[in-house]
Amino acid sequence: MNIAVALSDVPPELAASEAGPAPKRVVVAYGFWIFLLSDIVMFATLFAAYAVLARATDGGPNGVQLFSQTSVAVETACLLASSYTCGLMSLAVKSRRHLGTYFGAFVTFALGLAFLALELREFADMIVRGDGPQRSAFLSAFFTLVGCHGLHVTAGLVWLVVMMVQVVLRGFHPTVQRRLACFSLFWHALDIVWVWLFTVVYLMGVRA
Repeated sequence: MNIAVALSDVPPELAASEAGPAPKRVVVAYGFWIFLLSDIVMFATLFAAYAVLARATDGGPNGVQLFSQTSVAVETACLLASSYTCGLMSLAVKSRRHLGTYFGAFVTFALGLAFLALELREFADMIVRGDGPQRSAFLSAFFTLVGCHGLHVTAGLVWLVVMMVQVVLRGFHPTVQRRLACFSLFWHALDIVWVWLFTVVYLMGVRA
């Protein structure tokens, strides 16, 4: 009797904390959000460095002379469209539809690859003209910031291929679903970073 009364007096939050560890999907999601936030802090540092060095051209070319708005607009369209198809893939995963998952992953991969190809062509054209990262502090900051985002996109594409192999081999196992959910968060985060990058580097960079 006394034990029952004592248990009834335990606060609900204490009882919940003693109920056992959180489900694995909650732990994984929490850990991955921490990773994404640390990644965003890194990008914030690179943005700050770029903002400080944006006018340090040392007599070399600036954004007005270097950036092609048409090419960057196509890059942006590819990456934003890939975010939409990634969302379609996530919906297909929740519905356990293999065809929809493969289709969404394929289109996402193709759009991400097109984005990378355009970015690499831009880098190659600048380097051929002698406007590589060693030309000025401005270009060093530009190549570091934009190149870091490109490396993240490359890692995301490799991750996507690995996940599709896992879907083929293991189906929609809970572990595979959790990993695909983390990939989706990562890919959408890259889109958010690119929107800021597009605004700060390319739009503000071509102001007279």
